[in-house]
Amino acid sequence: MTNHWVDIRNANLIIVMGGNAAEAHPVGFRWAMEAKIHNRAKLIVIDPRFTRTASVADFYTPIRSGTDIAFLSGVLLYLINHNKINREYVEAYTNASLIVRDDFRFDDGLFSGYDEATRSYDKTSWNYELDENGFAKRDLTLAHPRCVWNLLKTHVSRYTPDVVENICGTPKADFLQVCELLGETSAHDRTASFLYALGWTQHSVGAQNIRTMAMIQLLLGNMGMAGGGVNALRGHSNIQGLTDLGLLSQSLPGYMTLPSDKQADLQTYLTANTPKPTLPGQVNYWSNYPKFFVSMMKAFYGDKAQKENDWGFDWLPKWDKSYDVLQYFDMMSQGKVNGYLCQGFNPVASFPNKAKVIASLSKLKYFVTIDPLNTETSTFWQNHGEFNDVDPATIQTEVFRLPSTCFAEENGSIVNSARWLQWHWKGADAPGEALNDGEILAGIYLRLREMYANEGGATPEPVLNMTWNFLTPENPASEEVAMESNGKALADIVDDKGVVLAKKGQQLSTFAHLRDDGTTSSGCWIFAGSWTPEGNQMARRDNTDPSGLGNTLNWTWAWPLNRRILYNRASADPQGKPWDPKRALLHWDGAKWSGQDIPDYSTAAPGSDVGPFIMQPEGMGRLFALDKMAEGPFPEHYEPFETPLGTNPLHPKVISNPAARVFKSDLEAMGKAEQFPYVGTTYRLTEHFHFWTKHALLNAIAQPEQFVEIGEKLAGKLGIVQGDTVKVSSNRGFIKAKAVVTKRIRTLNVNGQQVDTIGIPIHWGYQGVAKKGFIANTLTPFVGDANTQTPEFKAFLVNVEKV
Repeated sequence: MTNHWVDIRNANLIIVMGGNAAEAHPVGFRWAMEAKIHNRAKLIVIDPRFTRTASVADFYTPIRSGTDIAFLSGVLLYLINHNKINREYVEAYTNASLIVRDDFRFDDGLFSGYDEATRSYDKTSWNYELDENGFAKRDLTLAHPRCVWNLLKTHVSRYTPDVVENICGTPKADFLQVCELLGETSAHDRTASFLYALGWTQHSVGAQNIRTMAMIQLLLGNMGMAGGGVNALRGHSNIQGLTDLGLLSQSLPGYMTLPSDKQADLQTYLTANTPKPTLPGQVNYWSNYPKFFVSMMKAFYGDKAQKENDWGFDWLPKWDKSYDVLQYFDMMSQGKVNGYLCQGFNPVASFPNKAKVIASLSKLKYFVTIDPLNTETSTFWQNHGEFNDVDPATIQTEVFRLPSTCFAEENGSIVNSARWLQWHWKGADAPGEALNDGEILAGIYLRLREMYANEGGATPEPVLNMTWNFLTPENPASEEVAMESNGKALADIVDDKGVVLAKKGQQLSTFAHLRDDGTTSSGCWIFAGSWTPEGNQMARRDNTDPSGLGNTLNWTWAWPLNRRILYNRASADPQGKPWDPKRALLHWDGAKWSGQDIPDYSTAAPGSDVGPFIMQPEGMGRLFALDKMAEGPFPEHYEPFETPLGTNPLHPKVISNPAARVFKSDLEAMGKAEQFPYVGTTYRLTEHFHFWTKHALLNAIAQPEQFVEIGEKLAGKLGIVQGDTVKVSSNRGFIKAKAVVTKRIRTLNVNGQQVDTIGIPIHWGYQGVAKKGFIANTLTPFVGDANTQTPEFKAFLVNVEKV
């Protein structure tokens, strides 16, 4: 979230698209209802199904799953053609005026630089044209044919209302109604807030779904505004914390990147990750990358990390290709992986193509699962009849189960969707043999370290040199880990005037005090300020709100620096005056920025040409993404890999995302509409939480049996009535479930044919107290988003038949 849950109440318009907040986030959704009741906000829902969120919306319209970019690109075209943009905001705060290289092209579905053999792009041409000083050329009149503004207009010109209706199946009148309501928020005193969830991310174009929405918010001037922004509704309570701490295979804490094998030394690595300003005088916050990195290495390796050994750079692993979970399981399926440590993850139930996942796990030498509950993954080797029909005698994998605690049995912080680090205290001790995750991992680490010390090994330094100075090394306290993540001064930290900012040994109050000379440590730079000399800021519980905007700055702590709304400098015009005085976040008082939030800006005064988006080297919101996206600097509609159309109406030669994460064997195994004529899409229910609550009797009673939803028209055609058992099959397997025949799913007219959708809740399996069910991901294809590798769970092909 760029904004936060409470801030949703400040919106004049709320668009729920790619999510079902009333059902999947029922507590947080109260703030949308607050906006409706107290702010007279309108609520729009755009979804393949008429959901519980749609039931309280002011306007609902359907859309074919997997076509969000076409819809949103049509909105971009409407806003431009009808001049429903915040023109001053766009000219001052976006890269609309910057000129793109003359060798950049887009032709028939592909951008310049595509290599079909590797399914990837050489992105050299996706950049600005630079002057002799290395700065981007700019045309403030927006007349240059290669300025971003004109390239954007050309790119979206194909997405007319008729094209949107043809691709999405959304009635043209409904689409125009959405455009009109959104256009009203281009006024300075009105804002729109987009709420999305896995309905946008779980596509082969998931990241571009989100980016297209962000571009709309930039045109409307809604980024950085109270009641605006790009707001992801996280699926787990600590998913935000997972990415913050770098728990992805190519990430480091604080959104830094793990070195590749092409970055053989520290300087090469830092040069690659420390951008230079693209415009003169621009504040470029990632220029501090060396300070963040060196401070992290000091947290990792303490006194062993010195300038002479490049702060231990050689001890970090180097990747040769992306080792996301899709890649890892594909390697596992080929017998290239010996062991797998699975912590808090149930891939048999939550990863695509269950048959491939089980076959992959079956080729391991050993498998370790760390989880509070018995999962389908921990029992993948058992025969559960048709739910998991395997022969245990053929599986040689040795399985170890290490029971761990759940969040309510340990102290610590949870980072919610809004970037709030909220400290919680355990409610009970763990039962039986269960240990908390820190104790389990510490036990493994300490034993490995002892083995390396006694027996040696090929590369002992990363293990032996690691700092582990906890009071109870075998079970580090959450408080100590949190303090290490925040960071401390390893020597007196002084400013350029000699003023002491932090004394040696003292906790840091801000990441602005981090240094690249080894005098500071911080395990995760964005968490700096969460545990200061004043104590645990995450444990604060003062919800006073003097602004009336919901920015309760003394309730817990938000990264970065307790800022509640990112890019809030953009809430004021170039002269430093709030666009809307009624929801003012900050203003220039003649000497500094001040207001109702922590300023997301430097000390630069208005008129200094320093842009508000200081995490970008040009300081601007990007309508043209340069080389940061895998499949193109502009979003483009690509069909799901299993499309009911068999073509892409915009460019038949390039049907699906040309840079998506997919492997040859899986690409060849995609289903076709001739055998699987309906669109399957997965989702959640209020009564269950993922795969946990089927272990809870009350939840199992509330939703006792697996079902799928089928629209009335299709059900009538197939002779299916309410309560029938149906078989839903894809090219990867089948599930059986009860049929719920509903008005909530419409048959859509798409590209001259009728398209029906089957709704498939995800929560059942063959473990727990709930009635045994099939794994929904038995049906889903092994393909992922080009940027995040998130699997495509929301649009795939199935057949349905009465059993």
